[in-house]
Amino acid sequence: MTTAHHVPGESRPGGRTARTRQAVLTAVFEELGEVGFAGLTMERVAQRSGIHVATLYRRWRCTEGLVCDLLTDLSSDVPLPDSGTLPGDLRALALSITAFYGEARMSRLIEAVVSAAARDSQAATVLRTFFGERLALAGRMVQRAVDRGELPADTDPEKVMAALGAPFYYRILIARRPVDRDLAESAATAVWAAVQAGAYVRTDGTPVSGSPVDGTPVDNAPVNATPMDNTPVNATPVNDTPMNGTSPGG
Repeated sequence: MTTAHHVPGESRPGGRTARTRQAVLTAVFEELGEVGFAGLTMERVAQRSGIHVATLYRRWRCTEGLVCDLLTDLSSDVPLPDSGTLPGDLRALALSITAFYGEARMSRLIEAVVSAAARDSQAATVLRTFFGERLALAGRMVQRAVDRGELPADTDPEKVMAALGAPFYYRILIARRPVDRDLAESAATAVWAAVQAGAYVRTDGTPVSGSPVDGTPVDNAPVNATPMDNTPVNATPVNDTPMNGTSPGG
């Protein structure tokens, strides 16, 4: 197993069910590294994990269910930064995403999940839920920025986070090239500039805080124009602060 990520399944409480899940997800992760999603079968996972194939079918139903569960589990390695500024948080999160997908097996995992979602309705539901939860969790960074006065109250956190993640998934799934630090830096810089320009506002007029709209135009809201170049990078390793441990979604 790689040292860049925790052993799949180990973040859950102990007990036989947890041990079964850990053994199975570890086997899925290793199988993806060896044969890819095209070669992944329930029988291979059962043989590698030592768990009866009937248990796999009963709990995960299909290989699509296995890879979706694995993605959900491993994504807890991506930390939710809190540098004190939104530019710093955007950069730190972008660098953590780069580290997460920088390993070939991790990029193959997201490819497998997206492929599964195109063919299986359950996998599609899992994928939508997964990204919805991650966008909502990461959106807390934007809420903090609003609370600090960096952003207008009607900034939409999920739109901001979706914009940050989009270049990574384009690079992996469409361009089919590896992600790197340059991508992380450019994505964070572009999103910060767009946020300052008012590109990601709520179309229903509801402020992030949920308070009533007071009629103040967005253009009059104060924005902290701290430049990206002056913001320190949060160098916390990917596996030091689990995302779902601070609160969790791409």
